[in-house]
Amino acid sequence: MHAPGIPGHRRWVVTPLLSALPSPLSPGAPPLATPNGSALAEFLLEGFSSLGPRPRMLLFAVFLSLYLLTLSGNAVIVCIIRRDRHLHTPMYFFLSLLSVSETCYSMAVIPRMLQGLLWPQLPIPLPGCAAQLFFYLTFGVNNCFLLTAMGYDRYVAICSPLRYSVIMSRAACARLAAGCLGMGLGMAIAQVTSVFGLPYCRDRVIAHFFCDVTPLLRLACADTSANEILTLVISVLVLVVPMGLVFCSYVFIIGTILRIASAEGRKKAFATCASHLTVVIVHYGCASIVYLKPKSQASPVQDRLVSVTYTVITPLLNPVVYSLRNKEVKDALLRATGRKPLSD
Repeated sequence: MHAPGIPGHRRWVVTPLLSALPSPLSPGAPPLATPNGSALAEFLLEGFSSLGPRPRMLLFAVFLSLYLLTLSGNAVIVCIIRRDRHLHTPMYFFLSLLSVSETCYSMAVIPRMLQGLLWPQLPIPLPGCAAQLFFYLTFGVNNCFLLTAMGYDRYVAICSPLRYSVIMSRAACARLAAGCLGMGLGMAIAQVTSVFGLPYCRDRVIAHFFCDVTPLLRLACADTSANEILTLVISVLVLVVPMGLVFCSYVFIIGTILRIASAEGRKKAFATCASHLTVVIVHYGCASIVYLKPKSQASPVQDRLVSVTYTVITPLLNPVVYSLRNKEVKDALLRATGRKPLSD
């Protein structure tokens, strides 16, 4: 449905996206309407266009290298977990799902960012912008809840070890995994529908290197209060609530570990949580800086710098941390290469 015209302003009206919803991707639906009746169906991503060609080429080489490392690292994690029967446990089931989700999350953002570094003036079509936001949100939210599920798994393993196999059954793990993905899909559909239901009458240049909620809202010429409230509610549900659950689980975990009599037992218990806790701190910390800070403190440049961390660095952190700090994964890697595990 088109928004009312605003006198004295050029306007483009974006209708809700996604095939399951009223969509400009659907046959016969208008993409973006301009005053002269011509179709405008693209945005421009500002990205790093303010930099010269040489700095952009340097960033392209760095980001491409990190992206390839992310893809290969997560692929190795998934293959090792699938192949090694010692890792067929709920903990590594969720880790493999996290690796797949991180890979999809990276693929939603980084290829278009690399393209923008080579061709700064290349526009992104409206359907492409909506699809990028949808997949970015789906897998970003999925990652947050998977990390929470992994925290719950560690809580059950350490605080209720005798009931672990019953509580973390295959059916329970499947339900948790489906719930994580369902939350991602639901929140992504709500946000994309909300954002692309606004009229856009200002500059069509998005001050970011990918289609994100806040930069898109800055371009809208309508009142975005309802959108900002929705974004805040979703951010609280996706960041604050999971962080609180993970924090509570680790309070109980640490309390249980401190009651372990032997120092070796305490060390081993802490070791099983260290990798997960490292990833949690970085993941939630960077996302919270962007999505939970007051609007008055919002800065496109700062948001871009932080976004580089959680779209480029964090997905790589997952395989690096779990392969370097996790003894079971390292032993599985040794077995896969035909070498004797350290514990043997």
